[in-house]
Amino acid sequence: MRKRYCIVAQIVLLLWFFLDMTGLYFENKCLVTRSYKEDGICFLIYLITIILFLVKENIGKYIVIGWMSMWLVIQLMCHEWYTIFNSGFMGSLDGKIKYFSKTIHWIDVEGKYIPDVYHTILHILILCTLTITIIYSIRNRRKT
Repeated sequence: MRKRYCIVAQIVLLLWFFLDMTGLYFENKCLVTRSYKEDGICFLIYLITIILFLVKENIGKYIVIGWMSMWLVIQLMCHEWYTIFNSGFMGSLDGKIKYFSKTIHWIDVEGKYIPDVYHTILHILILCTLTITIIYSIRNRRKT
């Protein structure tokens, strides 16, 4: 696998995550709210890990893999955990449903939290980018 595939995946994920910084609204619904106050530090950390990966690949690839792994676990605990177990660590189920009520959803189920479109795509992008980066790191390590 070539480094450029890894970089493209990182940039696509970064751009998608950037929507969380600006918000994307459509009339009475939104894809994602502007959450730079809540998630801005995470965005900056991810940006720094990507830059580190670009300039100091030997250490940067491990840092970006570590950060993305933690980010994926946190996202799963903050979203899919509520879907599977009807409760979670970040507030009540009703609070989670109400907080994301104005976002665009794939489906709405009364009394059930289903991650919205933005977060579903975010989670898929994190998983794909993490996988691509791990594969790149393993293959690159074998060549050296």
